[in-house]
Amino acid sequence: MTDTPTPRRAVVLVSGGMDSAVTLALAREMGFACHALSVRYGQRHDAELVAAAELARTLGAVEHKTVVVDLRSIGGSALTADVAVPEHDAGDPFDAGIPVTYVPARNTIMLSIALGWAEVLGADDLFCGVNAVDYSGYPDCRPEFVAAFERLARLATKAGVEGHGFRVHAPLIAMSKADIAREGTRLGIDFARTVSCYQADAQGRACGRCDACRLRSEGFAAAGLADPTRYA
Repeated sequence: MTDTPTPRRAVVLVSGGMDSAVTLALAREMGFACHALSVRYGQRHDAELVAAAELARTLGAVEHKTVVVDLRSIGGSALTADVAVPEHDAGDPFDAGIPVTYVPARNTIMLSIALGWAEVLGADDLFCGVNAVDYSGYPDCRPEFVAAFERLARLATKAGVEGHGFRVHAPLIAMSKADIAREGTRLGIDFARTVSCYQADAQGRACGRCDACRLRSEGFAAAGLADPTRYA
């Protein structure tokens, strides 16, 4: 009788949006036992966290944990302060530069929490859904950031010093939103249950006018897929 090999553990950041859903499904497809991690950081709505919990359950995570970090106490973003989320009509050009929806150090903080949990679990792999193609110009969504954090993980942890090389997987980093929509469809993800909108209502329905909504809808259109997003 042959023993079944124990799958490798991974911590997967799950926000509740389409990118993190595809990332979790890809990690599962790669054979990882996925420990899903969400962060309540003071964002405008809880709908994405509700979606994250459902995604973790339906996409086969071993467990799902939500950690609270109060980034609203420092503000600095339209998502964590009383600053209006920019809205645009379809076809309008995206604003140049880094938008006001950028949350200072958000991905650094989230990956740091994921790294801490991975060290506790004895996991060497972290997954995040950052994307450097169709995104809003955030500096912490670039390949350089992912590579730098991976180096940091090896320097700043007991596990790293003792020879465990952490790897930060960003499987969507070079995909367009259309690519992500197609990949999620292949994986059987119900995108209607994901929440990407920066200002979704309590039921998770999207505004249709923020940058996140526009990138998402344009991605489905470019992929030749019907947009399953629930709009307010």
